[in-house]
Amino acid sequence: MRYGRAFRVVGRSRPLVPALTGLGLGLAVLGPGLAPGFVLSYDMVFVPDPSFTPMTFGLTGTVPRHVPSDVFVTALASVVPADAAQKLVLLAVFVMACASAASLVPSRRLLPRLAAGVCYTWNPFVAERLLLGQWALLLGYAALPWVLAAATGVNEPGGSRRLVRALVPAAIGGFAALTVSAIAALTAALVTGRTRAGLRVVAVVAVLSLPWLVPGLLRPAGMPEDGGAVEVFAARADTPFGTLGSLLSLGGVWNSETVPVGYGNPLSATFWLLLVLAALAAHATGLRRGAEAWSASRGIAAAGVAGFAVAAFGAVAAPVLEGMVDLWPGFAVLRDGQQYVAPLAVVVAVGLGTAADRAAGARLPLVPTGAVLAPLLLLPTLAWGAAGHLRAVDYPADWARARQIIEDDPAPGDVLVLPWASYRSYPWNHDRRVLDPLPRYLRRRVIVNDAVTVQRAGEAVTVRPEDPRAVRLGRIIASGAPDAAALRLEGVRYVVFDAEISASHIQRATTLLRSADLVVYRIDGTSPAHEARVSVAPVVTVWVTVGAVVLWSILTAGISLSLPLLGSIRSITPRHPRRRAE
Repeated sequence: MRYGRAFRVVGRSRPLVPALTGLGLGLAVLGPGLAPGFVLSYDMVFVPDPSFTPMTFGLTGTVPRHVPSDVFVTALASVVPADAAQKLVLLAVFVMACASAASLVPSRRLLPRLAAGVCYTWNPFVAERLLLGQWALLLGYAALPWVLAAATGVNEPGGSRRLVRALVPAAIGGFAALTVSAIAALTAALVTGRTRAGLRVVAVVAVLSLPWLVPGLLRPAGMPEDGGAVEVFAARADTPFGTLGSLLSLGGVWNSETVPVGYGNPLSATFWLLLVLAALAAHATGLRRGAEAWSASRGIAAAGVAGFAVAAFGAVAAPVLEGMVDLWPGFAVLRDGQQYVAPLAVVVAVGLGTAADRAAGARLPLVPTGAVLAPLLLLPTLAWGAAGHLRAVDYPADWARARQIIEDDPAPGDVLVLPWASYRSYPWNHDRRVLDPLPRYLRRRVIVNDAVTVQRAGEAVTVRPEDPRAVRLGRIIASGAPDAAALRLEGVRYVVFDAEISASHIQRATTLLRSADLVVYRIDGTSPAHEARVSVAPVVTVWVTVGAVVLWSILTAGISLSLPLLGSIRSITPRHPRRRAE
């Protein structure tokens, strides 16, 4: 008996079971975050009634890291309430992650596929990135198994269309999600389909990257350059096994404040690492069996190795990566190393499912059940909002009053947000750090300090600001209490203090609102500031182009759209090898 190169869907008689399992896991993880209101944590910023603005599409000249995820969220929030939109997006991550990973296990048994799905959905990578608020990255992560499956068959008839559909969640997630998926897909395609397959992957990724790539390239200030930020965002040890051991365990996030409660203690870390090693061994054993080897497995394994290498690069060779960033700013996308272990998580999940399947074939029924439960038992603090850290809150009523005041004013001018820091710890958000929401909350151009300060080895390290307006206004603010006259010359109409209210003061400005949560000052006589922006025409063109490509990939496939969250399991998941007679 041997395996052929052809693929087909495995377990399509029960495709919804892994999806429903993922939904259950999502409900367990979000917990208190499912209450009415918004979950605000670090980069996860959702606001009530968001509007399409030039910033939404990356036209203001700021670095378009939020494109096109903000466009997607704003569009979804026009159909359902904004807080419900956030919950739908977060739940979709868990549904897709479990379903996609389960689909890669070459078995018709349910428990092995669920073992892969649970492992891929419930692990340190998901926990740390969720606490860091990087829902857009997790959206791409959730579909990564489908991406790898499509990349290994991109040379087949309809392969490019399948790859486009598989990459849609990553494309929505934006540059980080798409970059991770692109490196993984390119590696898998080159291993399985050689140069032609790699070129197809590059072409598809290039087209889907246009919504954020074009505004970034046309940004008047050019690409940001800060090679010194490599060490700030490099992977770090969050287990007793050092940085590389932590990455191998699917952890190693750069922000120590986003490590799950209790994770990394010697006992649980040891058992988790043993689970990972056993899963990798099971996957490797399958590759060594020549009669059972199939190209998709080799491609997925290669993607995992490449991802781990990129993840470790900034930690073990920081000076080299710093030099690369100084040479070409585009290499800065490699700074946040831990995000690139995502392909390794696919290998671990599939390996665990494969081991569970072999145990089931050997009549060891407790092993598959244990494989399903092991991730949950080894990382229990991911449940219930990551042990209560992710809770839904309501924006204070004074925020809505401030928005009404500012939006009803027909006079030109921008909004400056103070105190001069990018992240806030609001009492009404249980002092949880979050990126300032006002740029998304208001329709006017909002200037915030986009410099990021990180505590690294007990020392505060600051990454330089990237917004030219923030750089100019930062000099004024650094000189002392800002004066209305100086701000007026910079085109500032309103100054909003949304934290440290007691220290708020703007000389010669009119106070319009003062409360425990917010202070709003108006500066009269402001003229619009001259600000170079991205041209609208090329951005509209790329959005039309990408929309046409995605529509083409769907309409030419003849697929069912009854499962929109899954992106059509039948068309994206790999058609696993069918056993046939010699």
